[in-house]
Amino acid sequence: MAPPMHSWAAGIVCCLTLLSQGSSHTKSLSQNRTQVVFLGTGTPLPDPDRAGPSTAIVVNGAAYIVDAGTGLVRRAAAAFGRGIPALRPNSLRIAFLTHLHSDHTLGLPDLMITPWIMGRKEPLELYGPPGTQRMVSRILDAYEVDRNTRIQGLEHSNPIGWKVNVHEVKPGVVFRDANVTVTAFPVRHGTIVAFGYRFVTPDRTIVLSGDTAPTDQIAENCHECDILIAEAYTQASYRLIPSQWQQYRLAFHTSTQELGEIAGRAKPKLLILFHRGNAGCDQAGTAECRDAGSEQTMLQEVRAAYPGKVLAAHDLEFY
Repeated sequence: MAPPMHSWAAGIVCCLTLLSQGSSHTKSLSQNRTQVVFLGTGTPLPDPDRAGPSTAIVVNGAAYIVDAGTGLVRRAAAAFGRGIPALRPNSLRIAFLTHLHSDHTLGLPDLMITPWIMGRKEPLELYGPPGTQRMVSRILDAYEVDRNTRIQGLEHSNPIGWKVNVHEVKPGVVFRDANVTVTAFPVRHGTIVAFGYRFVTPDRTIVLSGDTAPTDQIAENCHECDILIAEAYTQASYRLIPSQWQQYRLAFHTSTQELGEIAGRAKPKLLILFHRGNAGCDQAGTAECRDAGSEQTMLQEVRAAYPGKVLAAHDLEFY
């Protein structure tokens, strides 16, 4: 029989256990039936620490993926390895796209194909804006040789799991099952058709703004929701960029000041900053731009405009 553990040793073990479970804002999966898992929090900027934008809403052991940035399946595998069974790669079968910009869809071939290679036996159910079917059809065409080789060759892959059932969405309820009701709402992202999504689960309401310039739709759909996930660029970086980039930001994205005002009307219990981008400064890559567009600057600016609880998301954090 092992000797008794001294109190100081037990304390060390306890502390190490708490550290291994992540920072204090993350929660055990047993505490909420619904969890938000950030698979990727990046932008088009090739940041090695951030995969492309992708978020999983996990409810009662089922995963619902929003956006398909680069690396999402590998991030899902990492989350599965950290104790989230719903994110086993071959379990990924329901996904939603906010819009069809490349940084939100470069991981779509991965989401379509890799889970099938790993044994998914059902088609991917994919919800997205007009144009999603066209994109999916061309991806399937591009990988026809691979698909036929895997099905007809020595791998004997199943003939179903590679398929994709596309549902091109309009504003309103777009999906409902025993776990969640998902509502799409239009947002303003320049000239591209884009949506935010509202997830209502048995214990939480979660709103993802997607990429958008300021719009009343965010506050209207949140309305004291549990979590609002929204993008922002910093005012400090805005002042450093040429006028054409300023015009771009005004048409496509939301500033920290604008987001603070939106959050003041929406009143979420938790505001999570996501997909931090500083177009015009990111491309310059200067030290001044890095400081002006940093996460610390973003948090300071939002907190100056909004008194509620605000956090910045990182890959593989969950809430």
